[in-house]
Amino acid sequence: METPFVYDRYVTAKNFIGRKKECGILANLLEAGEQVVMYEPPKTGKMSVIQQTLINMRSSGKQFMIVCVDMFNIRTVSEFLLRFGTAVMKAALSTPDQFKDAIENYLNGTHFVFDRERFYQDGSIVSLSWDADKEDMARMMRLPHRLAAEKGMPYYVILKEFQTIMAADDYEDLFYVMEDMFRERFDKPASSFIMTGSRVNAMKLIFAERRFFYRQVVHLPLMQVENRDIIDHVVRGFLYGSGKSFDRDLAMGACELFKCNMWYINHLASICDLMSKGFINESIMTEALRSMISLHEPRFKNMIDDLTDHQISLMRAVLDGVNKFSSSEVIEKYHLNSSANVRRVKDALRKKEIITFNEKDEPVVLDPLFEYWLENYYFAR
Repeated sequence: METPFVYDRYVTAKNFIGRKKECGILANLLEAGEQVVMYEPPKTGKMSVIQQTLINMRSSGKQFMIVCVDMFNIRTVSEFLLRFGTAVMKAALSTPDQFKDAIENYLNGTHFVFDRERFYQDGSIVSLSWDADKEDMARMMRLPHRLAAEKGMPYYVILKEFQTIMAADDYEDLFYVMEDMFRERFDKPASSFIMTGSRVNAMKLIFAERRFFYRQVVHLPLMQVENRDIIDHVVRGFLYGSGKSFDRDLAMGACELFKCNMWYINHLASICDLMSKGFINESIMTEALRSMISLHEPRFKNMIDDLTDHQISLMRAVLDGVNKFSSSEVIEKYHLNSSANVRRVKDALRKKEIITFNEKDEPVVLDPLFEYWLENYYFAR
């Protein structure tokens, strides 16, 4: 059944709310052949912005090929190259003979081969006859550019959860190869890469701290969706979707609770829709919120069980609005031992992707529902 409150997949068209500015910027960057990086917490709309942008570009008459490689379960560079090559070829070619010819023409002299038997077994177009070396990486990463020239239209390559490649022993070799490629200027049509990541601090480590791809990629941050747009979406969704009434003040409360996270808001609205027959009041919304908490609480408990006493103490300080953790008063009040220990605790919480720090070095809890649960259930304040 179609619902106005979509939270189980990325959204486009009438379900896409706000962020017209981000879509316009991304379209301009892609048309200019720029490389783009997007890192935001999980379920904050990265893929929705990308897909809506591509739909807008197609609607305006632009022609291009799309490649999407989900890297969330990739742990070696060789595995990435094989999946990448298969996705790139599937976007432009269709038959086994075409795949074989493309590998022989564009990847000749490398360790990449077309294994027809394996293709018929699992759909893999590219296989390796030996361990991949840097030359293999370089030739494979340039494959979209060469196929774009042949087909006469650009490739837009989406690399989802890009930070996971850092689990590979030789990930730096891949990064250096990509840096060399980004420095080159290919004749149009060429390719643009969009690298996304949900582990915010891991992506910051790559692009901001260690400065891989420095001045070669454009960081596109996602701003919060405007409260007004969210409230209109929720109220309209209930009214025209099921003929129900939802108070605008309640919608504002949901915006504040979830910090305008559309995934959580759509999930809450969907539960409210199932629990009601007409007017959605505060008690229904409160019960829907309890249902959401019960779904996510096992995950939150696992997160808190993984924290040390000092890390929990620092989280308490964060919820209390503390920004400067190394002062003697804060260290004493929250039993943090020393300024050196504070640095270790902050680094640990960053690596666990529980908090990040903005440009003012202020702490930000990455998951708004976890922040609510921590405040109201764990600390019970």
